[in-house]
Amino acid sequence: MRIILLGPTASGKTELSLQLAEYLGTSIISADSRQCFSMMDIGTAKPSEEELARVPHYNISNLSLDDEDSAIKFNRRAEAWEKEILTNSDHVIYTGGSTLHLAGLIQPFNDIPNADEKNISELNQRIENIGMESVYNQLKKVDPKYIARMDGMNRQRIIRALDVWMQTGKSFSSFHNDDVLKPDEKTLVFGLNHPREKLYERINQRVDLMIKAGLVEEVKTILDSGVTKNMQALQTVGYREIIAHLNEEIDAETMIEKIKTNTRRYAKRQLTWFRRWHFIHWLDADSLSVEKMKKLIVSNLN
Repeated sequence: MRIILLGPTASGKTELSLQLAEYLGTSIISADSRQCFSMMDIGTAKPSEEELARVPHYNISNLSLDDEDSAIKFNRRAEAWEKEILTNSDHVIYTGGSTLHLAGLIQPFNDIPNADEKNISELNQRIENIGMESVYNQLKKVDPKYIARMDGMNRQRIIRALDVWMQTGKSFSSFHNDDVLKPDEKTLVFGLNHPREKLYERINQRVDLMIKAGLVEEVKTILDSGVTKNMQALQTVGYREIIAHLNEEIDAETMIEKIKTNTRRYAKRQLTWFRRWHFIHWLDADSLSVEKMKKLIVSNLN
């Protein structure tokens, strides 16, 4: 059985997934679009070394910062990992909040064409000549639905979505129509739910903890390694704002407030998409203990 545990950022997925995996004797595949990158630990809320020691994890720090990734590439990796895990366990657990990664698990990307290098080169050249805003605005016209999923001007995602549109005349988002998205009989999807204000409070607290844990220093270390701020991996809430602060574009107080605001906005977008997926079994994470949520999930397994 495939168990997908989703929810907006800061909803408490990590501890529940750990306890569930320990109980079922299985592994966890992260369905997060940033935890796969090395060096990005604090800002992506990766499981700690202690947590990784409790349960085997996949898609954690397996890519370099200069690697390009996509939901399709993740889906291919996950397929191989899942087969490996299911040779020794009856269940596999996915946990995360990246909507396109999750959608690809539920409805595989079978019909999306491979990248066209000519299109990719043309779009990259256009960005270099006249800037990101040009391609962003074009994608906004041809695929506003996909733009709504993205976290800011994600260069790699914009280019890939426009490439697919240039090849097929169809929007990238049309390959995953939420109206027909439906898990098979071997997939159960659970979501962690909090009242909106409580979730925002959790987000604000987590941002403060990340700053105290050394997130600014983490970003400095990344930049000192030679990685440029335009890398796909760094087009992420938390990292963008800190880079702006390090470039003396904003002060520290403004940086922290922007991270909180942009994280709350991201969580709101996640929830908007999740609410369209009527197959989700929602768990009241605000009133139920982790133990009770674990038992509810287990009771639904065949």
